[in-house]
Amino acid sequence: MTTLFVALSKRLSSLLPSELHASEMPQLLLPQRHSLLLSQRRAMMIINRVRLFAFLFAVLTPLWSIVDFMVFSYPLWTGLAMFRLLACGAFASVLFMYRPSGRLTDAYLAIAILFAIPTLFYIASHTLLRGHELTQFSAAVATGYAFLPFVLMAGLAIFPLTLLENLLLATLLLIAQGVAGYMNWSTLNWPSFAGGFWLLILIAGVTALASMSQLAFMIALVRQAIRDPLTGILSRGSGEEILDLQWNLVDRSNGTLALAFIDLDHFKSINDTYGHEAGDRTLRNFTETLTAKLRSSDSLLRWGGEEFLLLMPNTDLAQANRALQRIVSNGLGQRPDGKPLTASIGLAERCHDRIRTPQELLERADQRMYLAKSNGRNQVVCSDSPETQQATDAPALTASV
Repeated sequence: MTTLFVALSKRLSSLLPSELHASEMPQLLLPQRHSLLLSQRRAMMIINRVRLFAFLFAVLTPLWSIVDFMVFSYPLWTGLAMFRLLACGAFASVLFMYRPSGRLTDAYLAIAILFAIPTLFYIASHTLLRGHELTQFSAAVATGYAFLPFVLMAGLAIFPLTLLENLLLATLLLIAQGVAGYMNWSTLNWPSFAGGFWLLILIAGVTALASMSQLAFMIALVRQAIRDPLTGILSRGSGEEILDLQWNLVDRSNGTLALAFIDLDHFKSINDTYGHEAGDRTLRNFTETLTAKLRSSDSLLRWGGEEFLLLMPNTDLAQANRALQRIVSNGLGQRPDGKPLTASIGLAERCHDRIRTPQELLERADQRMYLAKSNGRNQVVCSDSPETQQATDAPALTASV
């Protein structure tokens, strides 16, 4: 059984982009495993495609009233036209009221509203059509209303969704189809209904694969765009975005946000003495060592050369200082000559330092990092006073940076 499961997993993974790492496969299943940047960009894409979908429905939904007018009798076509105008107004509201915000909750609400509108229209139109006697021709046109769930199910394919998100939305559409069948219980053609329901399930499976394939490409592209190619951690470009995102999150709740500016001590001497390849290995070893000691909510960024930022949300200054002291006391790695790698670290925190902008937070941490360097390196400075705390007992090196 285990061998069969492994073989099936490999077969399924072969259908996805080769750029996707094995460790990223769980991100196709649950949105909770997504990084903050991926969630933001996915939310923006979902809302943009919701608005595109809403625009098409807002234009096409009322146009079909012309067909209803030509086919159905007076009381019926006016009722359908009223439903269509209500649906058109709802789609227009989604189009004009929603703007990409980068928040996944807004994206979920937008896509829920988008699919709720035609689903309610589908149930309402079925209720109206059921109460009228139809001719052979008008009955044939009325069957076109039954295809709406299939259109909606296929429409899921345009969104980069996880498997869980696909299952939830597809289940809602299947429930709507079941409700429509229940409402026509007495006159229902069961073989046709069962065949249509099975076809809807098959379409749901295909759209789930299409959505997950889109998400897989997005995961790979976002990783390539935001990661530093040498160390694999977040790059400076994405770091600025992450800082703004984290700041906005804690600013809404008046929460704490600590930022550590880390500069590796005497790193230039490594490149000068042992070569750039040795320097690259030292940087990779440092990031791997530090990353293993961080929480999942923390973000480590390569700011440039041997400079790094560490973002610690929901962490006050004292907590951040204790965490950094513990991390560096356990070691940050080794230099090529076997001596311990040390760093000068400046620490600032949003609430404690009464900082008003993310740029000011970064500048305060940067200033304290330079204060740590001027006071002898190998220490964490968390105030603007000259008093500092030694991070480790390792002696400061004398080579210049």
